[in-house]
Amino acid sequence: MNVLIVGGGGREHALAKAISTSIKCTRLYAAPGNPGISKFATCIELSSENNEAIIQECKRFNIELVVIGPEVPLVAGLADALRASNILAFGPSAAAAELEGSKYFARDFCKRYDIPQPNFSRFTDNQKAKKYVDEMGSECVVKADGLAAGKGVVVCKTKKQAFDTIDMMLSGGFGAASDTIIVEECICGAELSAFALIDSEEVIWLASARDHKRAFNGDEGPNTGGMGAVSPSPDETNKLREHIIEKILNPVAKGMVLDGKPYTGILYAGLMLTDAGPKVIEFNCRFGDPEAQVILPRLESDLLDLILLHCNQAQKDAVIKFSNDVAITVVMANKGYPGSYEPNSIIKDIDLVSLNTDCFIYHSGTAMNQKGEIIAKGGRVLSITAKAKSYQKARLEAYETVSKINWENGFYRTDIADF
Repeated sequence: MNVLIVGGGGREHALAKAISTSIKCTRLYAAPGNPGISKFATCIELSSENNEAIIQECKRFNIELVVIGPEVPLVAGLADALRASNILAFGPSAAAAELEGSKYFARDFCKRYDIPQPNFSRFTDNQKAKKYVDEMGSECVVKADGLAAGKGVVVCKTKKQAFDTIDMMLSGGFGAASDTIIVEECICGAELSAFALIDSEEVIWLASARDHKRAFNGDEGPNTGGMGAVSPSPDETNKLREHIIEKILNPVAKGMVLDGKPYTGILYAGLMLTDAGPKVIEFNCRFGDPEAQVILPRLESDLLDLILLHCNQAQKDAVIKFSNDVAITVVMANKGYPGSYEPNSIIKDIDLVSLNTDCFIYHSGTAMNQKGEIIAKGGRVLSITAKAKSYQKARLEAYETVSKINWENGFYRTDIADF
């Protein structure tokens, strides 16, 4: 069958690599794709946020299935539009994607269905938000309600930082996404990303990962979309997995049905493992980035077959098998990210590096200039992934590859999976 992947980042590169190996895949397309994805799929010059144009291209190329990578088109209703045109879509409806699209919706949803989470309150007024911080204490988390590319969360350690963040967000720091903000209790513990395949009330556990959100070593600096990841999470156990399914994933699936917004597709629950048990930090309504770059290389089952069974309400028949190996990925980003940075710097000899290593280099924010050189266009640019029998060996292999990449304008954390 002909398949289209919507998106052009590292997650979509990982999806393209996995789907391209399926015997059921006749032709693979990506919109807009990137130079790395072009090795596996035909890239179409098309915005991932133009629903009508995507549907027209699906008809033009006889595309039967669309796998939606990023959150923005999901929240904008791309899956609904595709299904209305009788095209299979992998991803939740716009109504269900509100779990990611609105932090307040997610918090209110968890409160109504008794899903463990931090204490919180919603604000559109600076003074009321600051009064809440006064009552809560100096340490808190301030979040933009809407989508902000993983950057709309600030963990505040002082009252001044919290007040400054409140003022920044409510004065348009993240555009309309921060017209409303959430102020939350600051909770402590290890972070765990739980991934499940959900079809209405049916929940299938897929995998776990640990993301590294902060920009710099030691979990310092601003939040980012993710500077590295490891899968499985070193904290995952059978007991913990069963607890997460029972107390978080199943209640989410059932609650969305009761709300009249049945969930379909990948659900990514970002959790904090507190002394009182796992609590929800956030929900994502798709594979994470860079989590996809460590989860999908471990998947030994046919990803396309799994997606098709899910889309035809038969996911219970799927045989899902993951390698016992662990995988880690190190993100190389443009200097200045997640703030301002200079685009278009050249990354040299990346293909030669790829040929001489067991690692795989996923393209996250790259393009090709008129000379055929790979250039850095985005904030997060490359994800270097290694798979091995141990965290230590995978980590060593990944960083050896990173050290060979000739990119003067790049930076990366040196402590990914250092535990």
